[in-house]
Order: sequence, then structure tokens, then C-alpha cells
Amino acid sequence: MCNTLSFDAVKAKVQEILEEAPSCHDFAHTMRVLANTEKLAAMEKVDEETFFAARIGALLHDIARPEELASGGKVCHAQTGGAKAEKILRELGCNDEDFLCLISDCVRRHRYRGKEKPVTKVDFLVHDADKLDSIGAVGIARACHFAGRIGAKLHNTEEEALSSEAYSREDTAYREYLVKLRHVPGRMLTDSGRHLAEERTLYMEEFFRRMNENN
Repeated sequence: MCNTLSFDAVKAKVQEILEEAPSCHDFAHTMRVLANTEKLAAMEKVDEETFFAARIGALLHDIARPEELASGGKVCHAQTGGAKAEKILRELGCNDEDFLCLISDCVRRHRYRGKEKPVTKVDFLVHDADKLDSIGAVGIARACHFAGRIGAKLHNTEEEALSSEAYSREDTAYREYLVKLRHVPGRMLTDSGRHLAEERTLYMEEFFRRMNENN
């Protein structure tokens, strides 16, 4: 644990960076992921050092979302975020190389479609906490918000959705469900994460069943 690091200072810095970000990945999203992380950590009964590191990782996991958004998805927020997270922590007085590496790795490894897979317990907690916010009612709302922001349709058929590209007019919330959200529960890395994902998954299935009835 980096004893010189203030949790509140990290939180304030993250808020400064993400406050004006689009709602899918803004500071409010980060706070929900933080709450999920704390809940999972309690359920998994982790030690104090892991708990602290996971909370810091949760705060910083989307720190490079502004760069990814500005690039139209060409910049990977996870890869860029790892280096950015380390820089922020150093600026805030953390010089513990092991801790810096732990958090930087956690940020790089949290992405669902990322090249680097989670390894540590801290990675697992932040990964699952982030994925929980992408499914269920909140997940659908976020997917609809993103689709509206890029000018996608409200809804489409499965064929239209699966044959389309990201950031296209067919990149609907339903497409996000088909290509990602319905698979999230099977990718959870903790027993607690899998348990919490069950109810949210059932909600999504019912929601899109009803949407398809009216399509």
C-alpha cells in the first residue's frame, strides 16, 4: 500500500478530468464502479491492502476515456490509461513502484475487449465492478445514451445489428447487447461478480424481448 497517497486527492483529480465527459463514462460512472468494487471486495473478504488498491484502481480505470472519445475509438483507453494513471499517482506523491505497477496494470487489464487479461485480485475486482455497471438497467441506459450520441437508430433487427460496424447508424443498444452485454456474465472473474450479474442479465433478456416484439 502507498501510505503517502490520499484517496480523496485521487478522487478529486479524477473528478476534474471526467466531470465533463459524456455520461456513458463520466465521473458518475466511475463512482458507480467504485461502489461496485467496494461491494465485491467486502463479499470476497479481501485484505486491507487489496481493498485500498482496488478502490484506487476503480477511480482511475477510465481516466483516458477523453482520449479514446476524441480519437473516435482509435486510442485504447485502457492502454493509454495505464500510463496516465501512473503519472497521476506520481504527481500526487506516490513513489511506491510496486503499487504504481499494480494500479497501472489494473487499468490496462480492465477492458472487456482489451489485449491484456486480468491477473491479480485487484484486477479481478475492478474488472467485475466495471462490467456490472455495463449490464442490467444501468447498462441498457448507457448503451442507449451512447447510441443516441453517435446518431444510431433506437432499435434494429438482430441481422442488421450483427452485420454492422461500431459507430455506425446500426450501432444500437441492441447491437451492444448482442455483441457484448449478453456475454458479460460469462466473463466475470469472481464468484461474487457472477452472483450479482445473474439478476441484471435476466432484466436485459426481458427488456430486449419486449423491444423485439415491437420492432
